[in-house]
Amino acid sequence: MTADVAVLGAGLHPWGKWGRGFVEYGTAAARAALADAGLQWRDIGSVVGADTVRGGYPGYVAGATFARALGWQGARVTSVYAACASGAQAVAAARAQILAGLADVVLVVGADAAPKGFFRPAGGDRPEDPDWLRFRLLGATNPTYFGLYARRRMALFGDTLEDFALVKVKNAALGALNPYARYRERVTAEQVAASQVVADPLRLLDICATSDGGAALVLSSLEYARRHGAADPVRIRAVSTVTPRYPNTVLDLPDIATDSAAAVEPPARSFRASIARAAYEEAGIGPEDLSLAEVYDLSTALELQWYEDLGLCPEGEAAKLLREGATAPGGRTPVNSSGGLASFGEAVPAQAIAQVCELTWQLRGAAGDRQVAGARVGITANQGLFGHGSSVIAVH
Repeated sequence: MTADVAVLGAGLHPWGKWGRGFVEYGTAAARAALADAGLQWRDIGSVVGADTVRGGYPGYVAGATFARALGWQGARVTSVYAACASGAQAVAAARAQILAGLADVVLVVGADAAPKGFFRPAGGDRPEDPDWLRFRLLGATNPTYFGLYARRRMALFGDTLEDFALVKVKNAALGALNPYARYRERVTAEQVAASQVVADPLRLLDICATSDGGAALVLSSLEYARRHGAADPVRIRAVSTVTPRYPNTVLDLPDIATDSAAAVEPPARSFRASIARAAYEEAGIGPEDLSLAEVYDLSTALELQWYEDLGLCPEGEAAKLLREGATAPGGRTPVNSSGGLASFGEAVPAQAIAQVCELTWQLRGAAGDRQVAGARVGITANQGLFGHGSSVIAVH
């Protein structure tokens, strides 16, 4: 068990396609988080930036880039990259600095200016890179993987296109209530079914977009929070950044083959399930204690998979849980009260940070029309390329 750290401030730059640089989005989110915390930039002892590979040289050194944009003031600086898990890695780095006594208060920032269309590897030949290989050898874009995962669920568990559409309907309704979301219109199951097929069986409205956006958090020690008048802040209790175990028998992007289980029994849990399990064990709670969850819904089918990987239901019963309304507002464990990536799209370094922002507002009771009644414990779930786990548990 590790000590909690306080979430003093949370801030977002709205998601969309704004045509400006990622630094602008990140600094706007940072200033919003500082204002939410009631602190000045000069009060910050350390900055942790989640990197973007699309920002050129400044993107790879995001911590210093944001520190420069806000005005050099001597703070410690850290930059991290873990693809879609970058935000959770940044939170983990900030928490470690606070618990080690290296800084009392840390600013965590992530932002991106995403290209139009689906993501593709950066330029150059990299035959040792599984992400490059799956594109070059298989032509397997991200939507291809999403479609294969959806087919897997249909074959193993009987999930249907109608089940997938219900995920989008739920998340779009919540995104319509979120002023930071890119897509703020409700959709019907019929509209999902009528949208263009992108990667069979998934339609356009089953798959998240690529977006611009930024997110930031101000984290501190509990003692610092008390000194600054926050006697009962939202607290981060666990951060999971685990890697897979051999043999890994379920395909996970970007890998194009599984480890052999011929000689070694598979682990008790898949990689994705192990991410949440590590967070639960560190926090000393279980899925039955959750008030809400923010999960990485790259596609509607992948959101269903997270229900099982978080332990909200047994394997194969995610669609049943959805149809019963357990993951909708007013249900047992609402999922993606923010609207999820379905409503935001991917701004890669920012999205795991944005998930913690949503938990913070929900646990404070400050989420407006999206508010989950009586929210006390929330979890995020995410994953980055090459075995980067990502899960954060926050409590109040």
